[in-house]
Amino acid sequence: MSAQSATTGQVLEFKLGDETYCVSIDYVTEIVDIGELTKVPNAPPHVEGVMDLRGRTTSIVNPKAVFGIDEAGEEKRIIVYDPEIVQTQSAAGWLVDEVYQVVQVSPEQVDRSPANDNGSIRGVVKRDDEFVIWVDPAVVHAAG
Repeated sequence: MSAQSATTGQVLEFKLGDETYCVSIDYVTEIVDIGELTKVPNAPPHVEGVMDLRGRTTSIVNPKAVFGIDEAGEEKRIIVYDPEIVQTQSAAGWLVDEVYQVVQVSPEQVDRSPANDNGSIRGVVKRDDEFVIWVDPAVVHAAG
């Protein structure tokens, strides 16, 4: 099966450091401003803490730590994911520098990821003069 056949649809684009990333819009429940985070003792290094979102305790993950991104950037928004994608069925959100837009991706725009990772990178989207890295939060949270 080619990467292209499994990687089309609408994606939400966001910024981490100097690069643009995207996730399938199907995983996203909402986008919120960063609020008060409560640190959790002995949490994995990629977990920044937890916050209360509409009465639900939500784990806040820093995807820069997950993907090994060193570039500084001010995290301003949280992408909140559907609890169904997280193995523990708990709510999770990612700290991102900026959220851009939702765009339609066609099969011919997607190339297989050059990285031999754990499947967390679905592909690379070619758009105009840039590349957008398509990540799969379900795989990230299953591995994390």
